Amino acid sequence: MKSIVIGVIGADVHAVGNKIIEFTLTNAGYNVVNIGVLSSQEDFINAAIETDAKLILVSSLYGHGEIDCRGMRDKCIEAGIGDVLLYVGGNIVVGKQDFNEVRERFLAMGFNRVYPPGTSIDLALKDIKEDLGD
Repeated sequence: MKSIVIGVIGADVHAVGNKIIEFTLTNAGYNVVNIGVLSSQEDFINAAIETDAKLILVSSLYGHGEIDCRGMRDKCIEAGIGDVLLYVGGNIVVGKQDFNEVRERFLAMGFNRVYPPGTSIDLALKDIKEDLGD
């Protein structure tokens, strides 16, 4: 069973979506390691190392995801898990910005998938299955 680390990064306490993601991924047969809210990059990375996770799914709803996620790929590389898949979604930037530009910035930061606000976990699940070869 493949492990996926999920959580809410930074000073964000939005937990409802996190629980929906956990429920959906667990029902799809994944070992979901939910590190909860108010999580640091190191929390995600340490959980991924401990569970041999192939994917980290970062949620952010309070608008500061771009700041909270900067340098995460580099930290994964430094920790020896440079090939882990990084997904991010939610309200990940402040204000109304063109999402294509937002996506490009996160891809440039080393994220593999970037989801706009309101994206269904079912769409992400389709991508997860494709990316993990399930």
